[in-house]
Amino acid sequence: MNSLMKFAAFAAGVTLCAANPALAQEKVRLTGSGASFPAPIYLTWFKDLSKKNATMTVDYQSKGSGAGVQDFLNKTVDFAASDSAMKKEDIAKVAEGVQLLPMTAGEIVLAYNLPGNPKGLKLPRDVYSNIFLGKITKWNDPKIVAANPEIKLPDLPITVVRRADSSGTTAVFTMHLSAINPEFKKTLGEGNTVNWPATDKFVASPKNDGVTATVRQTPGAIGYIEYGFAKLAKVDFAQLQNKAGQYAAPGNGAATLAAVKLPEDMVAWLPDPDGAKSYPITSYTWMIFRKTNNDPAKVKAMHEMIEYGLTEGQKIADSMGYIPLPAVVVEQVRKAAANIK
Repeated sequence: MNSLMKFAAFAAGVTLCAANPALAQEKVRLTGSGASFPAPIYLTWFKDLSKKNATMTVDYQSKGSGAGVQDFLNKTVDFAASDSAMKKEDIAKVAEGVQLLPMTAGEIVLAYNLPGNPKGLKLPRDVYSNIFLGKITKWNDPKIVAANPEIKLPDLPITVVRRADSSGTTAVFTMHLSAINPEFKKTLGEGNTVNWPATDKFVASPKNDGVTATVRQTPGAIGYIEYGFAKLAKVDFAQLQNKAGQYAAPGNGAATLAAVKLPEDMVAWLPDPDGAKSYPITSYTWMIFRKTNNDPAKVKAMHEMIEYGLTEGQKIADSMGYIPLPAVVVEQVRKAAANIK
C-alpha cells in the first residue's frame, strides 16, 4: 500500500470514528456467572442492553449459584448471581468488600407429569414436604386423593427430580421445607446441596432447565423449578397450601415482597410468608459485586447494567414469570449500588 492509499484509509477511519463515537472507544465486556433461576430474564436483559448501549456487552453463564460464587471468589468473573445470597464466611474472603443486590425475585413451583395432564393439582403442606422426604411415594396416596377429589390419580410411583448441582434454588426450597416440616429440618436440613434420600425414585438433573426437561420426559415425576421455567416449558405445576391454609398458585408475589423489609446487607428471606393469598415459596435472587474495583470503565458499565435492570428490566419481569421489584425495593437497591466503586 503506497503512502496515498495509507492516508486515504486513515482518513476514512477518522471519519468513521467521528460519525460513530462508539467505535472510537473500546467496548467494555462484563462477565458474570451463577444462578440458573434468574438466567432467562438476565439473558434477555443483557441482550437488549447490548443493543441499546453499543459501548458495552454482558456475558453471563448459567451454571448454578454455588459455581457462580466460586467463580467470584476466584476472581474469574466481574459479578456473580446467587439465589442463596452469599455466606458470611465467603464474604469475609473478599478483601475488596461485597455488595449484594436483589435484582429480581421469583417463585419455586412443583412441576409434575401425570397421565392425562390433569390441571390444578392441590398439594397440602404435609404432603409435598413428605414427598421430598421420600415418605409419600405413590400418586394415589390417600392424602393426595383427599385433596383432589375431582382428579383421578393413578397408582403410579412418584419420581422426585432434584438438582444435581450446588443450587440456590435448592437452598430456597429446602429452607421452606425445613420451616414447615420439623422432620425435614432434622433429617435433610437446608442448603445449596442436601443428602436427598438414596433411592432409585430420586433422580438428579443439573440446573432449572435440566430438572424441567427431566420432569417433562418422566411420567409420574415431580420436581422443583423456578416459575419462569414452568411457564416457558408449559409444564403443569401444583397449587400449594400456604401458611394460612389456602391453596395458592404462583403469580401473586409482589404483595408478599412488599411486606418484607430489606436490612442493610440487602438479604431477606421469606421461608413461609403470611397472607391468605401468599404463594408459599417466594424468594429474591441476588447479583454480587465487589465494592472496590480497579477498572473505572467496568464500574461505569456495572452501574449502567444495574440501572437497566431496575428500570427497563422490571417491565418484562411479570411476562417472564418473575416478580417485579416493589418501588421501595428498587430505591433501596439503587442506593446500595452506589457502594460499587
